[in-house]
This record gives sequence, C-alpha cells and structure tokens, in this order.
Amino acid sequence: MHVTTLILGAGAAGMMAAAFAGPDVLVVDHAKNPGEKIRISGGGRCNFTNMYCDSNAFLSENPHFCKSALARYTQWDFLDLVGQYDIAWHEKTLGQLFCDGKSTQIVDMLLKEMEKSGAQLWLRTQIKDVRHAGGRFVTSLERDGKPIEITSKNLILATGGKSIPKMGATGIAYDIARQFGHAITETRPALVPLTFGDRFAPLAGVSTNALVSNNKTSFEEALLFTHRGLSGPAILQISSYWHEGEEITVNLLPGRDFPEILKACRQTEGRRAVTTELATHLPARLVEFLGQDIDLKGNIADLSDARIDALCDSLTAWRLKPTGSEGYRTAEVTLGGVSTEGVDSKSMMSKHLPGLYVIGEAIDVTGWLGGYNFQWAWASGVAAGRHIAA
Repeated sequence: MHVTTLILGAGAAGMMAAAFAGPDVLVVDHAKNPGEKIRISGGGRCNFTNMYCDSNAFLSENPHFCKSALARYTQWDFLDLVGQYDIAWHEKTLGQLFCDGKSTQIVDMLLKEMEKSGAQLWLRTQIKDVRHAGGRFVTSLERDGKPIEITSKNLILATGGKSIPKMGATGIAYDIARQFGHAITETRPALVPLTFGDRFAPLAGVSTNALVSNNKTSFEEALLFTHRGLSGPAILQISSYWHEGEEITVNLLPGRDFPEILKACRQTEGRRAVTTELATHLPARLVEFLGQDIDLKGNIADLSDARIDALCDSLTAWRLKPTGSEGYRTAEVTLGGVSTEGVDSKSMMSKHLPGLYVIGEAIDVTGWLGGYNFQWAWASGVAAGRHIAA
C-alpha cells in the first residue's frame, strides 16, 4: 500500500499534522484510542494552550529553534479553531486555558479536522520496521495480527517521548531518527515530582504557595508534599531544570517581608506564640514539622532581631537536595530528544533525509507546565503539515 504521507503517532502533534498535510495521509498508532495524553491532561479537561506562550517558556539545546513554528501558528490560532467547534473554555491561572467540559472535545475536534482533510487513522497498529529505499520510506506494520507494508513519500515521527510508559510510550522516534543519521540529545524525565525518601511522608497532602529555585531559574506556584517527596506546579516546573545531585531552594513565604511582620507583631502581639503567628501564614502541619529543625519555641516578644533574621532565613531559603525524581512513570514530558541540529526549524523536515519530519515531544523542545507543550505540538504539527501540502 502506498500513501503520500505516513504519520507515526496519533497524539496531539500527529493529528494536527494530519489535518494540514493534504490528501492521502495515513496516521497509525499502537493505542486503542487516539490522543490519549490529550484525554488525561488537565484532570480530564485538557490544558490545551497558554495565553502567554512564547519561546522563552521552552527548553532546548537550541533555544531559538522553536521560534519559527510558534510564531507561525500561535495560541490565538488554536483558540480560533477551538471557537469554530464551540468548545467552551476558561483560564485557570497564569494563562492556562482549559476546556469547560471534557478533554475528549479536543480529540474529537482533531479527528473531525483529519476527516475533513481526508486522512485515514489506523489504531492498534504496531510499528515493526522503517527503512528508506528507492526514494521512498518503507514501513512494516502489524495490524489485527497481520503484517502490512506501507510505502510513503513522507514520514512524520510523532510518537512522543518516554514519559508515562504505562500508556505505551517508548523511544521509538529516537531509534528511527538515529538510523537516518540524526543525533539524539540526552533525554530525561521533565515536569516530574522530586523524591526525598520518606522525609516528608508526615506532610503528605499538605500544600502551600512557594518560590522554588535553583541556580538557573525560579517558579512561584503551589508546592505539594507527598509520601515520596515534593510535587505541585512549582516542583514540576523546576524539575525540568534540575539535575541529580543538585540542591533546590524553597521560599515558603514569597512576596512577604516576614522579618518586618514579626518585628511589628513583637510590638503589638508580643504574647503570641511564634508557632501561632507562623500558622497564620503557613499550614499548621507544616509549622509543626518545621519546628523539629528550627527553634520556634516561645513568644514573639522573646525574639531578638538576630533570631528573627535567622528564623526568616530558614523559611525563605530552605535548601533541599532531592534523592531523585519519580522518573518517566509520572513525568508529564521528556526533556531532550531528536537533536534540532539536523532538523529545519521552519518545516520540521530532516536536513539529512528529505521527506522525514520530526514533531512534538519527539524533538528536543520541551515547554513549561501549563499548556506550552500542547502549543508546541500544534505549532510543530502545522509546520510539518503545511510544508508537505505546499
């Protein structure tokens, strides 16, 4: 069987590319349903883009690579598409846009766009082998237990990264790209909880706003204590910049001049216990936990300026060294991937082999938490699709 374009992967990027790549497109995926990451994202409501999306929110060995695709298909373009299908949405926080209803509305929208373009979709289809011969790609598949060979002029790698292997994620895009001469940037889990053994088990379920930093950047969002360590948006964000063996710094009182607050309380509420005052700013269980390592005994009136400064330093510059991360099992995305050096940023086509495209999470472009990675999927998919259709 011959098609003009074969797309490996029916996720966000693959379906988007299929909608723009013109006629005679076949999309294949091993899953029983398309867009599984779309379906589970955002608690089932899909954080499908971000109002403030720009290239500064992406990590890559080449930070300029993502600029072209993102500029030519923006968050507003995707919002226009969502509007055409009357999908209601809302901004949750920090520009994050979610469906009011189920995330399957986005999947259904993409399927309809694929149908309009004439693309076929084969699910429960395994990729066995890919080669290039006679100016064509030759892809061996298995469908319904039967071997099928597909030849195509174009081949789009949209199989994602290694994150969430229980959904079938593998590094197959890296293997295929490598055999056609592409380098692979080292991969690791990103947007992932960090582990600390059972250190924070007594605090499991406690959440507070915090500013989490390392020597590269910082994020102020919610921090969540778990049985395994730390999670929540602030931790997921910093995890993309964290390397094993490094410390992170946690400011539990961001945006507040806590030394001045305590000094003022010393004048007006001197008899108040230090822990009582602290519990008006932080969860009580967290205050109790911190008291094991920080001297919180006594009343505020007992605090000297030096002790106030030391106490506040402990709360605003809490240095922690994770033992690791929860790995690809719970990572939302994979950092790294097919090196951008061998891919054209405007078309997403290989510089080594014309007709080969790499899009979405498979390539070395990783966004922040909050809809950025979906926007990259849409933009890179459109870039490849439009180039093929031109």
